[in-house]
This record gives sequence, structure tokens and C-alpha cells, in this order.
Amino acid sequence: MPHNGKAMSNQLLDAMQPDSRKRIYPHLKAVEFKLGDTVCEAGGLLKHAYFPQGSVLSLLTVLENGAAIETANIGREGAFGLFAAMYSRVSFNRSIVQLVGHTVRCPIELLQYEFRNSEHVRNLFVSYSETLLSQVQQTVACNTMHTTEERMCRWLLMMHDRAEGEALTYTHEFLAHILGANRKSVTLAAQSMQNAGLISYHRGTIQVLDRPGLEKASCECYAIVKERFDAFLKPPETAVPSDTKGRRKSK
Repeated sequence: MPHNGKAMSNQLLDAMQPDSRKRIYPHLKAVEFKLGDTVCEAGGLLKHAYFPQGSVLSLLTVLENGAAIETANIGREGAFGLFAAMYSRVSFNRSIVQLVGHTVRCPIELLQYEFRNSEHVRNLFVSYSETLLSQVQQTVACNTMHTTEERMCRWLLMMHDRAEGEALTYTHEFLAHILGANRKSVTLAAQSMQNAGLISYHRGTIQVLDRPGLEKASCECYAIVKERFDAFLKPPETAVPSDTKGRRKSK
């Protein structure tokens, strides 16, 4: 069940034009996941795209030795699997459930049809994909340049936005896996944040106590990514001209 017992809307689905929604909505199917469930393995064949409606899906880059680190996460602003409707049906990442909530899935073939036949859907999917890529790039920089505590603050803020103020249930082991950090550094970061009055952490349950303080303690990456996602549903007119079928050609 979702954290609040209610399904939310999905912004990407809602942004589609009525004709596209009319074709897609009858084929949406609710799926139930538990925290940490694998939605798709890296290299797996995608038959559906997944649209969170309260859940959050994490995209993990998996290395040859089995280690994995989060490079992006997807909430009700987007979807996992859109690349399968646009270019390739093979998933580049492992996707796991990071926040339990409602999720619906849609057959890839339907989204491929909309992508081929609707300029609005093409522009929407490309705009979202570019924004998701910017999150990946920002996360790579964040993982390299910022401290475990700063990264943990960024991550908790993103989850706090999606959970709409609800408590978050995560073990230190899970946080270490997501952040690509060792468990000791995550424990020390959590203790520091709790001592500063930013969060309370007890038996795997995290409650944000001081949201402004948490934003101040975070690196700049949280605000940068949030601003991009807030704006992606309104791509610049010059980016996708209405008199062409594709993206603007380079001069």
C-alpha cells in the first residue's frame, strides 16, 4: 500500500493531450511492489513503462563486480521505461522500488504508437528524458564532489518531497547501497544530522524535523535538479518548433 493509502496522479500522464490519454488510460494496470523490489534488471527487456503515482523508483548503475549506485530516481513527475518507447527496449539500469506507493504500468507498444504519431507526446517524452539525463549528470557530480552527509541531505529532501511529509522507513544498509557509501559513513552522517536537529532516526524510521535546515545542509544539487523538473513540462518554444516533426536541427 502507498504511504498515505491514496493514489496520486502522474504528471507525465496528465500532461498528455486528451486523445492520447483516451487511448492509453484503459490499458493502464496497477502493480504492487515492496520496498527494494526489482522492477527491471540492467540489460533486461522492457515490456512496460512504469508510472509512479506515489511510489519512487530508483535507477542504479551496476558494475561488473556487482556493486551498484543510484544515478537517478523517478517519482510521480515521470516514468521508467520511456526510452523503450523511443529508441531501445533494453534497460540500461537496474530499477528498484525506493518508496512504496501506487504504480501503474503501460504496454510499451501503446507508448511507441503515441511517440510515432503524436508530436505532443514526442516533445513531452524528449523533454522529460533530457531532464532525467540532467539529474543523472548532477548526481554523478554530487557523488564525486560532495560529502556523504550533503548527499544524504539531498536524497532525503527528494524523498520528503515525494512522500509529502510522511516518515521515511530506511535502514542504514539500504541508504549506504543507494548512496554508494559505506555503512559507517552513513551512520555517522545520520547521527550528525540528528544531533543538529534536522531529522529524527529511530529503528529505521526517519522523520524530517527541520526542512529549511536540511535544505541549508544539502549541497546545491537538490535545488538544481528540483528546478529542472519543475520546468520540464513547459519546454521552450524554440526547443521544439511546431512546424517540424522532430527536434530542431543544428545550424
